[in-house]
Amino acid sequence: MSGKVLWHFSMSLDGFVDGREPGMAWLNGVTGPPGVEEAYSSRLGAVLGGRKGHDAYPDAMPYGDWQGPVFILTHHPEDARPQEHVTFLDCDVEEALRIAVEAADGKDVEVHSADIGRQLLEHGLIDQIDLHIAPVLLGDGIRLYDNPGGAPIKLHNLIGDDPHREVDLRYAPQRP
Repeated sequence: MSGKVLWHFSMSLDGFVDGREPGMAWLNGVTGPPGVEEAYSSRLGAVLGGRKGHDAYPDAMPYGDWQGPVFILTHHPEDARPQEHVTFLDCDVEEALRIAVEAADGKDVEVHSADIGRQLLEHGLIDQIDLHIAPVLLGDGIRLYDNPGGAPIKLHNLIGDDPHREVDLRYAPQRP
C-alpha cells in the first residue's frame, strides 16, 4: 500500500477553513456523506499540522478517536505542551513531510494546515486535495489557499471522466 499526501479540509463555500475566531462551531449541524470518516480514518497513517491550528484545538484528534502520529510544525517546540501521539518539529516543510510519510508506514498523510499545505503544494508535494464544502459563508477567517501575487495552479478534477470539468454546487440561503 502506498499512501498519498492529502491536503484535507472542510471548507466554507467562500473558501475559509476556519472563521475569524478559532473554533469549529461553524460546522455544527453540517453532515458528511455516510461512511466518509471511516474511509479516511482507515487509510490515515499520520497528520501534519501547524502550531496555530494545534494551539486552537490542542486536544482534538482527527475522526474523533483516531490514535496515530501527529506532527506539529513550529518554530518554538520548547514551549509546546507535551501530548501523547504529538511530536513538535522545528524544520522546513519538506523535512516535516518526510518524517510524517515515514511514520505513516505506507498509509496516507493528511495535511491539516492552510499555510503548510500551500508550501507543500508549491514544492509539488501534495498528491491530492480533498475538500468537503460546508453550506455556510463565513466571510472572513483563514483561507484554504492564500497566495496574493502567486501564479494560478491548475488542478484536475478526480471525480468523473473529465479532469477539467468544474463542479456544480447549489445552495439556498436559510431564512429565519
